[in-house]
Amino acid sequence: MRTVLAACVSSLLVLGGPAQALAHHSFAAEFDINRPIQLTGTVAKVEWINPHAWIHVDVKKPDGTTETWAIETGTPNTLLRRGLRKQDLPAGTEVKVSGYQARDGTAKANGTNVTLPDGRALFISSIGPGAPTK
Repeated sequence: MRTVLAACVSSLLVLGGPAQALAHHSFAAEFDINRPIQLTGTVAKVEWINPHAWIHVDVKKPDGTTETWAIETGTPNTLLRRGLRKQDLPAGTEVKVSGYQARDGTAKANGTNVTLPDGRALFISSIGPGAPTK
């Protein structure tokens, strides 16, 4: 009976692993290295979730309307190790963000740096150009 149970559990792990691996995307598949962005706006909300945290920033366009950008960052743990806490980004905080726009041209980007009102500039990306190797 133990052998059958062990075989079933092993099979589930083997079959479930590839689906999880395919669910994660690569930088190059979703973001364009040839489309760097520099945004200044106010934090609308922060999603402190895995596998990537998201910073939503309201940016005023030249015509006066507001566009909300979704900025993908590293994991919450990665951000914490680099000195950024969720409490550093309450709604309404003005930030500057640099990164790379999504290939589909939407208001989505992979963030590389965020500059806070106190002048701290923090690396927020998990992958892509400039990412630490460790």
